Parts: sequence; structure tokens; C-alpha cells
Amino acid sequence: MDDKFDIGLEQRKATLGAEYVEKNLAAADDFTRPFQEAMTAWCWGFGWGDDTIDAKTRSMMNLTMLGALGKMHEWEIHCRGAVTNGVSKEEIRAIIHVVGIYCGVPQALECFRAARKVLDE
Repeated sequence: MDDKFDIGLEQRKATLGAEYVEKNLAAADDFTRPFQEAMTAWCWGFGWGDDTIDAKTRSMMNLTMLGALGKMHEWEIHCRGAVTNGVSKEEIRAIIHVVGIYCGVPQALECFRAARKVLDE
């Protein structure tokens, strides 16, 4: 698992920013640390560490899935990561349109609110 953790930590920092990731890991305690470590190894090491899908495409997929699920806090975090991974403002808008078509207008509006916050930073 250490190998996947190290790969995941590198991927996580590259997408979300080292400061954000280090802050999350530093805030982990005995209760939450095992999940932080497993999530870093599994999501970021196993998932993002597989280069079959490039980081930009993976970010676009994540925005679509997180938008569909209505996980707006995570959507906002991954919107920042998507910009880091080269997803354009126009592509983010198109992703939100797809969320609106398949998940409903209210969810698309939530995505637009979160995207506006990120894009205006």
C-alpha cells in the first residue's frame, strides 16, 4: 500500500495543490487518518495513478459524477483541480450543461454557483 500511497500523494498534490493536501493530512487524527491514508492510496494512487485516462479527462469525468451526485463541496474542490489539469472555462460550462440535462436544472445551478466561485478566484 505504501507504493500506492506515495503515488496517490503525488497525484493528489498535483491536482488539488500541496498546501490543501498537506492541510488535510495534518488535520487528520487517530479517527480520520486511516481513511485519509486509504483514500489517498485507493482514489489517488490506484485510480488517478492509472495513466490510461489522462488527468484532464479524469477531472472532467469527476466534475460530471460529483455534479450528478450533488456533492458540491467536493465539486468545488475538483473544479479547482480541473482548472489545474487544463480544463477550460468553456469545458466546465459544457460539463454543467450535461449535468443539467441528465440531473436537472437545480443541480446545474448549484454547479454554476460553485464554478463561479472557483473561476472568480
